[in-house]
Amino acid sequence: MYDETEYDPRYLAGVLFFNQRAFFEAHEVWEDLWADTQGPERRFYQGLIQAAVGLYHYSNGNLRGARKLYGTSQAYMKPFGDLHRGLDVKLFWEQMNRCFQNVLAAEDLDRNMRPEAGLIPVIALSPEPAEWPDPEDYVDSEDE
Repeated sequence: MYDETEYDPRYLAGVLFFNQRAFFEAHEVWEDLWADTQGPERRFYQGLIQAAVGLYHYSNGNLRGARKLYGTSQAYMKPFGDLHRGLDVKLFWEQMNRCFQNVLAAEDLDRNMRPEAGLIPVIALSPEPAEWPDPEDYVDSEDE
């Protein structure tokens, strides 16, 4: 059984990158964790990966890609309830909904549309980890 007070450092590094709005890096770190995970838990990490990539696309004007990944990410994370791995999944999706509202509502996607800075989700974990890793330790220097 998973102890909710123990977090994989790659999960935490991804959270730190995500909160720094380094969505590509968050995706890379979480993808490494996802590759080492078995069973249904993989879907949770896949949801986080796709949320990060969706925000990356949104920030770069790829709104069709952002919209698609928003939907698949939400579908992957839905089965995990309101709280999972210290993440308030319900709050996270409320934040994602507000952030993506313009993209989801638009009939004609304007490639100049970007997320409003104040609406970009921030991940808070409860309980907080005893210590946070240096996220740079989890980025392959060849990717930079």
